[in-house]
Amino acid sequence: MTTPYWVQDAVFYQIFPDRFANGDPTNDPPNVAPWGSPPHLYKFQGGDLRGIIQHFDYLLDLGINAIYLNPIFQSPSTHRYNITDYYKIDPKLGGMHDFQALLEIAHRNNVHVILDGVFNHCGRGFFAFQDVLENNEYSPYQDWFHIYRFPLDAYGDGPAHNYAAWWGFKSLPKFNTQNPAVRRYLLDVARYWIEQGADGWRLDVPNEIDDDQFWAQFRYEIKAIAADAYLVGEIWTADPRWANDQHFDGLMNYPMREALLSCLTGKTGVVQFANSVEHLLTIYPRENAYAMYLPLGTHDTERLKTVLGGNMARVKLAFLFQMAYPGAPAIYYGDEIGLEGGKDPDCRRAFPWNDLAWDAELRHWVKNLIALRRRLPALRRGDYERLLVDENGLYVFRRKLGQEKVVVALNASANTQTLVLDVERAGWHEGYEVKNLIDYRKYGVTEGYLTLTLSPWSGAWLT
Repeated sequence: MTTPYWVQDAVFYQIFPDRFANGDPTNDPPNVAPWGSPPHLYKFQGGDLRGIIQHFDYLLDLGINAIYLNPIFQSPSTHRYNITDYYKIDPKLGGMHDFQALLEIAHRNNVHVILDGVFNHCGRGFFAFQDVLENNEYSPYQDWFHIYRFPLDAYGDGPAHNYAAWWGFKSLPKFNTQNPAVRRYLLDVARYWIEQGADGWRLDVPNEIDDDQFWAQFRYEIKAIAADAYLVGEIWTADPRWANDQHFDGLMNYPMREALLSCLTGKTGVVQFANSVEHLLTIYPRENAYAMYLPLGTHDTERLKTVLGGNMARVKLAFLFQMAYPGAPAIYYGDEIGLEGGKDPDCRRAFPWNDLAWDAELRHWVKNLIALRRRLPALRRGDYERLLVDENGLYVFRRKLGQEKVVVALNASANTQTLVLDVERAGWHEGYEVKNLIDYRKYGVTEGYLTLTLSPWSGAWLT
């Protein structure tokens, strides 16, 4: 198989459309909530596609070159995972002209855009489910869903009991993907948006469609249209079943996030952390491992700064590791400026466009890491090799591509650590001047070793 070449060079920026920027107040729904008010499932704040376009210079300045959009199709909720029309941009976000304008400015600047594909379930307002509610057992669409008995109780209190729904939510009826008509409908939707110019799909809860044949057909049809389309599955566990030539190019690497944040919060030691992230590189084919989507936070998790208790040294170290680990690093909108947020929906706060509210130092840190990563092919495509790990908190690995080498050193502890590194293993030689790309310091190699001091919760990229 071949994963898209561009993915290993990508730095993604995930955007929750209602909360990034309001570029066109004329499409705001009635009673729109004030920008920056506490997030609520059904209270829109007015973000739209035009807002992304208006702030595209911000994204380019940060250095990102790929965007993952949470659902943008017509839906009654802010998250839009209960889609009512798969062929229509939600009017609260704009229209097809805005979508095409976003793709135009993105592609002109060599930025890829992937969409969120919700193919396991739909919203109650979806035409086929509405027909079932109206016509019960006489509906020609009753076999599009898993109906247990009529009439359906789709709006009362409590979980769904006479039809299948995602996690029992009545608002999310589950498709019967064994029905050939349903399969054809969903595949046609997926094809349509790729034909409109989207660069791939992030597939929502694909394990809920527990059907290898469906996903093999999905992959075949999308790749036949666009061989370099990126298919990434929302799989929360480490599971090689889902990343191969019959499924997805990569997965949302939540296990990497969990291992990293468990270490940075002191729940696990650095040895376990190193073992965990190395295991993730071995269980998948190499090109799939290098095409993983690497999140530090998403719309489904607490925000990075919140998880780490506001400790900015740990936040910076998290980004430093993420940008050096194999895969495609992903920034959840606002994490780069220190936006906080607890569990859903609090993690979906509005982006504060008053830059006085930003952590400017953190944004500069992230911007610099992205620039270095984009400058150094070894950090994007190079082989991974562990050089050192110890119980005191030191973890050192190397990325190597041809003659280019970058040694990544982490001190994941609350104590200052002295790193003594065998330079032969690192690939250097006696008298070589080692440069730390993070703080621009230089170090000499003497008697076969490099010695440097790492302050608590800090790291270095050495070359």
